[in-house]
Amino acid sequence: MKIVIVFGGISFEHEISIVSAIAMKDLIKDELIYLFLDKNRDFYHIPTNIIKSRLFSLGEYTKYNKVYLGKKAFFTKTLLSNKTIAFDWVLNLSHGGDGEDGMLSSLFEFYDIPYLGPRVEACSISFNKFLTKAYASSLNIKTIAYKHYTKNDEVIINQYPIIIKPSRLGSSIGVSIVNNQNELEYALDVAYEFDDSVIIEPFVKGIKEYNLAGCKIQNEFHFSIVEEPQKVDFLDFDKKYLDFSRTSTAKKADISSNIKEKLKNTFKILYNTMFDGSLIRCDFFVVEDEIYLNEINSIPGSMANYLFDDFASLLKNLASNLPKNKKIPITYEYVNKIQASKGK
Repeated sequence: MKIVIVFGGISFEHEISIVSAIAMKDLIKDELIYLFLDKNRDFYHIPTNIIKSRLFSLGEYTKYNKVYLGKKAFFTKTLLSNKTIAFDWVLNLSHGGDGEDGMLSSLFEFYDIPYLGPRVEACSISFNKFLTKAYASSLNIKTIAYKHYTKNDEVIINQYPIIIKPSRLGSSIGVSIVNNQNELEYALDVAYEFDDSVIIEPFVKGIKEYNLAGCKIQNEFHFSIVEEPQKVDFLDFDKKYLDFSRTSTAKKADISSNIKEKLKNTFKILYNTMFDGSLIRCDFFVVEDEIYLNEINSIPGSMANYLFDDFASLLKNLASNLPKNKKIPITYEYVNKIQASKGK
């Protein structure tokens, strides 16, 4: 089987995507075809045997062939013709913008390219924390109380500490814990460097947090272990960045079977049909045995491989059961009736 891994893209998580992609070499034994999306949104075919992070930081990736998209195909251009790259399916491993905002999903669906990853609507929901909370609320799933602000809004805080998060970023980029009014303006400036809107929540010290990943294959859910991430106050960028290269299995959280079932049931409600064709990780809070959604990671770091016993088999099974584009017949029946009525 030949698997195309698309990574990179225009995103503040561009470098994290590179780390995630390289980690796949140790996890997937099938033939991997690496396609790098650079800052100009040009695709490059990077030979699997030489891929390394410095190749991108030094700009050496431009030595390799540019890749173009066509109907159900990737191809390179030669002097006299085009050479098609044979593949079975695509793994969307571009974190953040382009990968998780729906840009690549739209492209793959437009060209009818089979891909494992969130569909366009799922991207819209999960990429924006404000929309994620609205989605959860519509499903009667609890979230921590929050306020949403856009740049230049007046921000009024009545009680500290709080946590400020850019609405459309992951990996804890631009996130700050604010303990008093004196820290507020600086934290907002940091967040607005990355996004023009923010989510502000009360910061609950010592809150229990659990991660659960999974997917649905032929209407049956397949779950990872439940992990309790190790943290001090919150998972900052450095701690999360290290997770993106993880390939060893994580330790199971020590929780009751009741909480575990609640987490799985909440995951099922969130996944529904919205996330068909993707492997996602949901991050939850637990407060007095009640489940609260923190966020949905539609393309989790290294695909959350470290939470599964047999990640490669799960990925392959999911890829064999991807959603199909709905075929809409174009008959011109309406136009023909108009013309017939006019006698033409």
